[in-house]
Amino acid sequence: MVAGRLRDGSIDVEAVVVLDAAGGLVEASCADSGRRRELGELARELVERADAASDEPVAQIEVQTATGAVFAVRDHLHAIACVTRRSALPSLTLYDLGRALAELRAETEAA
Repeated sequence: MVAGRLRDGSIDVEAVVVLDAAGGLVEASCADSGRRRELGELARELVERADAASDEPVAQIEVQTATGAVFAVRDHLHAIACVTRRSALPSLTLYDLGRALAELRAETEAA
């Protein structure tokens, strides 16, 4: 489970969601089904709004707030988004998300 591995791999990662190419929820790191759906919808909306602001589909997203951040990466098959504490290092977080995305792509293409 990619979402659980990403969350468990860093003390700064609070939640992770994985979406399919159509924006549907594939998996999430939280157990509560309502929270899972909410995070999935918010991640889908984040990707859609980033795309609307760009001429091309956005591959990486970073949003910083006073108390934390949201990061997302995607390819033609999946998007992975995570919520972090403010102390998360953006470059490391995006690297970890990118590696997880590559793993998902390899698993999907091998199936």
